[in-house]
Amino acid sequence: MPLMKITFCGAAGTTTGSQHLIEANGSRILLDCGLYQGRRDDTWDRNRNFLFDPSSIDAVVLSHAHIDHSGNLPNLTKNGFAGNIYSTFATRDLCQIMLTDSARIQTQDTKWLNKRRKKRGEKPLEPIYSEQDAEECVRHFVNIGYERSIPIADGITLTFIDAGHILGSAQVILDIVEDGQQKRLLFSGDVGRGDNELLRDPVAATDVDYLIMESTYGNREHELPTQANHLLRDILVRALEKNGKVIIPAFAVERTQQLIYVLHELTDAGEIPDVPIYVDSPLAVNATEIFRIHPECFNQEVYDFLFEKRNPFGFESLSMVRKVSESKRLNELNEPAIIISASGMCEAGRILHHLRNNIEDSKNTILFVGYCAENTLGWKIRNRWEEVPILGDKFEVKADVEILDSFSGHADQSELLEYFEAMGGSKERVFLVHGEPEQAEALQEELQNRHNGKVEVAQWKSTVEL
Repeated sequence: MPLMKITFCGAAGTTTGSQHLIEANGSRILLDCGLYQGRRDDTWDRNRNFLFDPSSIDAVVLSHAHIDHSGNLPNLTKNGFAGNIYSTFATRDLCQIMLTDSARIQTQDTKWLNKRRKKRGEKPLEPIYSEQDAEECVRHFVNIGYERSIPIADGITLTFIDAGHILGSAQVILDIVEDGQQKRLLFSGDVGRGDNELLRDPVAATDVDYLIMESTYGNREHELPTQANHLLRDILVRALEKNGKVIIPAFAVERTQQLIYVLHELTDAGEIPDVPIYVDSPLAVNATEIFRIHPECFNQEVYDFLFEKRNPFGFESLSMVRKVSESKRLNELNEPAIIISASGMCEAGRILHHLRNNIEDSKNTILFVGYCAENTLGWKIRNRWEEVPILGDKFEVKADVEILDSFSGHADQSELLEYFEAMGGSKERVFLVHGEPEQAEALQEELQNRHNGKVEVAQWKSTVEL
């Protein structure tokens, strides 16, 4: 009798929509429940329809709060899931604002798209879930700290260890006892790079038998180390000399707070021009408040800074924009400025309006500081398409496009290999997820060259028996 089954319900063959179903001891445990992001037609169908009956799931274990890992939880609870959602404390606090924000963005974007669909005689779209669905979902959360073990089902014990990716991010350890045998399964979640401006390094797990591991950057090296702040300085100085705006698409959680912290340092040191800096994302503003109340996630430098200066995420030239009216006024700015706005992949949120208003002006600069999944708007701009679609219209890309990978929250190939080698245990079966095929297959080859266990690239909808 097999010890367990794993069904890869998302983030297999792609980087988004993380969902992995574990079946053991008669229980069904879902690891993550993220939104898929990609081509719009695929997105609506894959996000609305699960590969399983939500009411059959006994528990969800959430690695971290990013929407591609957490964003479909309200749809899960809306359609019958009634169990616990286990996460760290910081992840729960972030999800409380992020899931509501996701619902709000869906509603706004659906209204916008339906106006155009009506003109074309097409059927209207419906949001996948509402703000009320998101609020009700958060009631299912049960929180535990790092390194604290808790039984979550018959013969299954959960432990979180730090992943160093975003605030509250965790690697998921499931210790499973069945038929007198004990096996340890580790789900990496998203692995941080280490030496992060804000967070601690990923923790090395021990005694791992089965590993579900991300492969986002499995075939590439970051051009820059972390904390390459001098390069951000050089890009900003060069861009602002043109008297234009610097538009920075950034994930509201982690990338934005990293940027604020570094801009704080550069401003204090007088290394960048004294221009207004705006964070135009209600979610990012709220998330920044949550960062302040979770010092347990910070590295020693930021932890000390927090208690010495009280606010690592606030300084004189920084403005936090909440109101829509204030956001619209930014489009009328005729002076140099830095605007940080979500989402980082440019798929939703206020960043779309800033791009519409600024992408065709050669004085402006669009600066990417994080990963963009294939076929997203951010990916198209990063790859310097001559023309891109934004909210239903086509725009020429005349603004400069800059990429600064030092802010990436994902480990590159070398860092993933170091992470793997630091991990103890036989690692007899390894499944690579959360990566485009080229990335996952390259990491598979590298791991096979140095590891005796079986390394497989997970296939969407496939089930493996252990």
